[in-house]
Amino acid sequence: MALIVGVDAGGTKTTGVVADENGVVLRRARGAGANLHLHGELSVEKVLADLLDELCPEERPDALCLGMAGVDRPGEEQVVRGLLRRLGFRANAQVVNDAVIAIAAGSPNRVGIVLIAGTGSIAYGIDSHGRTARAGGLGPTLADEGSGGWIGHRAVLAAIRAHEGRGPSTALREAVFEDLHVRDLSEFPALAYGGGLTRERFAALAPLVARLAQAGDAEAAGILETGARELAAAARSVAGRLTFGPSGFPLILSGGLFAGLPWYAEAVASLASLPGATPVRLEREPSDGALAMALDLHRSRAKRA
Repeated sequence: MALIVGVDAGGTKTTGVVADENGVVLRRARGAGANLHLHGELSVEKVLADLLDELCPEERPDALCLGMAGVDRPGEEQVVRGLLRRLGFRANAQVVNDAVIAIAAGSPNRVGIVLIAGTGSIAYGIDSHGRTARAGGLGPTLADEGSGGWIGHRAVLAAIRAHEGRGPSTALREAVFEDLHVRDLSEFPALAYGGGLTRERFAALAPLVARLAQAGDAEAAGILETGARELAAAARSVAGRLTFGPSGFPLILSGGLFAGLPWYAEAVASLASLPGATPVRLEREPSDGALAMALDLHRSRAKRA
């Protein structure tokens, strides 16, 4: 029996699924985050090795598809392929951006636009001609607007500004200080520059921001409104560079932020207002899309053999 594996490596968690050559799922597993920029090459390699050991404890799978943020940028695919070779994969592995596997999971014909909002964010599309386009997804320094990390970062900035009297009064001031166990402003530099305020830690503040926004805090609501508009603009940017047929296309909303805040997903879809788009929440795991692509890889290799 052939073993086929699909993996979704995210900033906060990594999920995997193994199936036989007919696509019958045998086992699922979950591990820690595996993002090259956030965790480094050695940490990513260990997470993937542990996940594969759990999925296929007795032998390496016959084909694997790995979806990971950033791997479509120059140099990064080579790094990931290098660590996969060390794990025993050569021609039997496919490495793609995590947005690609989300489209494979959410669109039967693998055409459409996906908006991912989790720890980070990206808009990515594939049209009926096979053309692709993307917006965002360049990390927190360059383009991660609307993501959990982006929301949490702006909440901290709003709390600091309110504390110093440079910004509007907001419930974020007390709530953020309490959540981060900070008693005095002087403690922030050690957190920010000593590694404690990671992108994941910022992202963990997003539910707090949502609660305060729903309770009527104007600053918290403003952060989420701006984030939703940024994500909608990213979707429009992608749609403007692609061509979809008269039957339309799905606008797939994926990621932990959308899963935790369904109303945020609805706001983004409404603001995007894309002609021909049908907003859909991704109900399947993105790793299922990776599995479908790994099955294609296995079958194409079998035909050539």
